[in-house]
Amino acid sequence: MKKSKSIENIRKFIMIIIGAIIAAYGLEAVLIPNNVIDGGVTGLSIMGAHLFELPLGVLLFVLNIPFIYIGYKQVGKTFALMSSAGIAALSISTVLLHNVKTILGPEDPLLIVLSGGMLLGIGIGIVLRNGGALDGSEVLAVLLSRKIPFSVGDIILFINAFIFLGASFIFGLESALYSALTYYIAKNVIDIIQVGLEKSKDVRVVSAKSEEIGDAIQARLGRGVTYTQGRGGFSNEPTEILNCVINRMEENKLVTIIKDIDSSAFVVISDVSEVRGGNFKKRDIH
Repeated sequence: MKKSKSIENIRKFIMIIIGAIIAAYGLEAVLIPNNVIDGGVTGLSIMGAHLFELPLGVLLFVLNIPFIYIGYKQVGKTFALMSSAGIAALSISTVLLHNVKTILGPEDPLLIVLSGGMLLGIGIGIVLRNGGALDGSEVLAVLLSRKIPFSVGDIILFINAFIFLGASFIFGLESALYSALTYYIAKNVIDIIQVGLEKSKDVRVVSAKSEEIGDAIQARLGRGVTYTQGRGGFSNEPTEILNCVINRMEENKLVTIIKDIDSSAFVVISDVSEVRGGNFKKRDIH
């Protein structure tokens, strides 16, 4: 058991290093030479390196140290160690790749935004998927969200608004707007890396014909279902709640199945970030 856990930790460590190198390449070969930055601590580091002529790798490491400590206190030792490895790898990689050939020039702004955002998103997504982080702003956002009535996403957006505003004074408004677009692309790529292309959905159905709907889902979709007992708040009558997890490609067919059997059924469909264990495998249908 200990051996398999050690092997898994080594695999995660290697993947974090790979992710950090990919992100560093995106910064040094695409974004920084074209005055386009990322959000968070990375964006602050790029601006600081430009203003004070300091090595980007040094600023990345130094500015992230407080957030590694916060991560250690709030999330745990493993997260802090993995994040330290990722940030150190990112810092060293930006130094080693500083003179790498720029693959796109300023005449291709949309390609810069697309390729830079994708490289950043892939690198950061790999690191996050393996239990680490490359930017301390998200750790700070998680901590602040517990103290103030705003979500993590709202806080990150607020922080980055100031960073991109600062970038407009240093690199110009056009570069700041391209930076914001790059961040948006990177964020979406990160979501794809973490969640996957086949995002799952959780479906709950309240209907007097729950069993009939469940049988049809199993027969026509090949998905398993679970029933739980409930009670109507207004009617005070017992009812069965059907629960099922599907992928997003099956949503339309599932809604059609439910409508065919009970058009008045109460249906709730929500996104699921990850599915593990159980018997989520789709059964063959004929």
